[in-house]
Amino acid sequence: MEKISLQIDQHQIETERGTTIIEAARKSGIEIPALCYMNLEGMCIKNQPSSCRICVVEVEGRRNLAPACATKCENGMKVRTSSMRVLNARKTVMELILSDHPHDCLICAKSGSCQLQGLTNKLRIREVPFEGERNRFEKEVSPSIIRDMNKCIYCRRCETMCNDVQTVGALGAVNRGFDATISPAFGNKLSDSECTFCGQCVAVCPVGALTENDYTNRLIDDLNNPRKTVIVQTAPAVRAALGEEFGFAPGTSVTGKMASALRELGFDKVFDTDFAADLTIMEEGSEVLARLNAFLSGDKSVKLPVLTSCCPAWVNFFEYQFPDMLDIPSTARSPQQMFGAIAKTWWTEKMGIKREDLTVVSIMPCLAKKYECGREEFSENGNPDVDYSISTRELAGLIKRANIDFRSLPDSDFDNPLGESTGASVIFGATGGVMEAALRTAYELHTGMPLAKLDFEEVRGLQGIKRAVVDMNGFELKVGIAHGLGNARKLLNEIRRGESVYHVIEIMACPGGCIGGGGQPLHRGNSAVLKARSNALYEEDRSKPLRKSHENPYIIKLYEDFLGKPLSEKAHHLLHTHYFNKSK
Repeated sequence: MEKISLQIDQHQIETERGTTIIEAARKSGIEIPALCYMNLEGMCIKNQPSSCRICVVEVEGRRNLAPACATKCENGMKVRTSSMRVLNARKTVMELILSDHPHDCLICAKSGSCQLQGLTNKLRIREVPFEGERNRFEKEVSPSIIRDMNKCIYCRRCETMCNDVQTVGALGAVNRGFDATISPAFGNKLSDSECTFCGQCVAVCPVGALTENDYTNRLIDDLNNPRKTVIVQTAPAVRAALGEEFGFAPGTSVTGKMASALRELGFDKVFDTDFAADLTIMEEGSEVLARLNAFLSGDKSVKLPVLTSCCPAWVNFFEYQFPDMLDIPSTARSPQQMFGAIAKTWWTEKMGIKREDLTVVSIMPCLAKKYECGREEFSENGNPDVDYSISTRELAGLIKRANIDFRSLPDSDFDNPLGESTGASVIFGATGGVMEAALRTAYELHTGMPLAKLDFEEVRGLQGIKRAVVDMNGFELKVGIAHGLGNARKLLNEIRRGESVYHVIEIMACPGGCIGGGGQPLHRGNSAVLKARSNALYEEDRSKPLRKSHENPYIIKLYEDFLGKPLSEKAHHLLHTHYFNKSK
């Protein structure tokens, strides 16, 4: 691309034509504050909102201050980012924002990580000179997300994420002037909209307008209830990000310390969702092979490609947006729900525990998992298979609240039998991981031969859409992988138009897969953080003595003692599901 030169403060900078001032400045280590601007690497953002006006700068030759996030660099341009005029403008804008913002920072869920709070401190604003009428919006509490528009600063990040990146279309600007806000259409609640509860809006919200529904107080009550047996399962992506909340570098795997911390918190058993991920591969992989074999035998009624079904936000997405394709996704439940179903049947029988006396808690990188726990089909007589889910951030907060010195904890192992897993299950947390895990098992079950090479490098990486052809001993299996719902839409539209050449497609709702989930430590769109988390999972995979799901000895025994075989009647009842048309 054509290079241009400009001066920002006292720095002479070379950048590509078309770059905005804020992008050029930040690449050169010059920080320009902003509240509405987002730099989400590798994601398509059509237009930055340019609404907060905190990032204004002085450009020589221009009469007015210019928003750095929406002003393109020009050759020979001279920019001042911190002149007295600029500093005074930012201070005035911040004071106006604060004049219509609640001052309950002490009890706000985002306190300590609120960008408005941080910027107020940086600008040394100690009083708000403007007073007047304030907005009064009703607070919405859904199973996954709490929406408090009284705290909204109208930066429109959530709208950009929901519409441009995820293409869900659940949020948009409504009303005008003082009554303007961000909301689902017609003032509906999130639970009555197309919202998938992926939580990416929460991840980008700079204030406390969008937060996760925190279940840690409920968990504390359960842990203190002597009549309850409380067990926990931890998703693979959590171990690759939890350490960031305690000062570890991104990509530091803290599996052993996490298990120790959960024991100190008082859980009766510390299990691993990875066990259920191995179980998912047995069921989902068998379903894929069954459909493929029927297709190769000439059965024209077989629906291809098979779509993975581990991600509840993705399930929500196709139930709302693609109801004509509900017969294509795998019927296998997510690992979270498979774990709960097995824990509240097979494990309770083995332990002599009544179902209603067992509380199953999950630690997830995902806010949609909170919603998934409450889906009616994942319960028995009103008793859910998984009682509730808490996010990686919530777990970190609970560990700090319990005064546990996380960095000094020794490593410990998960409890068995529901804590044993293979390397294939660990990589579920990264985009392409479910596909790779499935390929390791599907290849050996299909061909009857051992894999010469376990690492399917062609399905790894952070590209939005990946395509690969895998040689299944003479049969070319065509696979697709997408992360982010905007990319998922592209693949689904290909299928809808009859252009798809895939046999199997893996889709994850969040950037990078679960490692970039809405409940993870905030990564601010930094692809280096996502890559480091992904590498941590692949490193743990390489260190495992067993790396294929069908070799997990406890999975083998579960089928021998309880389920019979993959896709058996009992397996279908406990481990599979059905989907609903939620289109309006």
